[in-house]
This record gives sequence, C-alpha cells and structure tokens, in this order.
Amino acid sequence: MPYLTLAQVESLAVAAHAGQTDKAGRPYAEHLRAVAEGVRARGGSEEQIAAAWLHDAVEDDALSAEWLDSAELPCSVKDMVLALTKRPGEELEAYTQRILAVPGALLVKEADLAHNADPARLAVLDEPTRTRLTGKYATVRALLGLTAD
Repeated sequence: MPYLTLAQVESLAVAAHAGQTDKAGRPYAEHLRAVAEGVRARGGSEEQIAAAWLHDAVEDDALSAEWLDSAELPCSVKDMVLALTKRPGEELEAYTQRILAVPGALLVKEADLAHNADPARLAVLDEPTRTRLTGKYATVRALLGLTAD
C-alpha cells in the first residue's frame, strides 16, 4: 500500500482544519504551513514535514486517532503526531518527555514553538494572553532543552 504523498497530507490537513482559526483569528492552515516550512528549513525529513502538517490534527479533533492509526502513513509519522498530541490534563513534563522519546518529534515541536512564539503573531493578542503564552512557550522550550532562537 503506497503512502500518502506530502501534497496529499497537506491537502488532508488543510481540509481537516478548515473553518478553524488561531488565537489571532487567522486561518489555522497558515500555522500548519509555517510549521511545515519551519521543519523543511531546519533540514527535516519528508516524514517530519508530514508530521508537521498533522501535528495538531488529533489534539484539535480535526482528525481522529483512529483515522491516524489507519492512515497510509509511515509509522514514524504516526508516532511523531501522537507524541506531539497533548492530552487533556497532561502535565507539561510528561508531554515534553514523550516528545524527546520519539525520534524526529523534537524538530517538529521546535518549528511549532518558533511559529507560536513569533513576535508578530503574539503582538496581535491581548497583553494577558501574550504574557501567558510567552511564559508557556519558554517553559516548554526549557523542558525540551531548546536554546533561544
């Protein structure tokens, strides 16, 4: 059974998140595209780029874990997506340890954090939200052992 191409994964992810917006009210697909491009720019593999397109799909209920399990994707992609899926009530330490334990997932999370913490993206948010998110992203980066960009 052939695997989905990157173009097919991109189309699926964009369609799955259709109608969703980020905290700034922008189409969610813009975030997915930025993370995929961030992975590519950091020298990520095709599998990591595919995981970038899908990194929020299960967490945001855009696609189900059952869909992911049966999808025509390499196990490495599925493993990365599940590692990057924060579970309800999950402590950040457990989440970040899972990311560190799954090959390839750290690079995807690094690109995700870089886009989430982009000053231009944060600038349009209200001050309390901006402050909360900036602290959260810094904590996650520290737990993952990532230095400042």
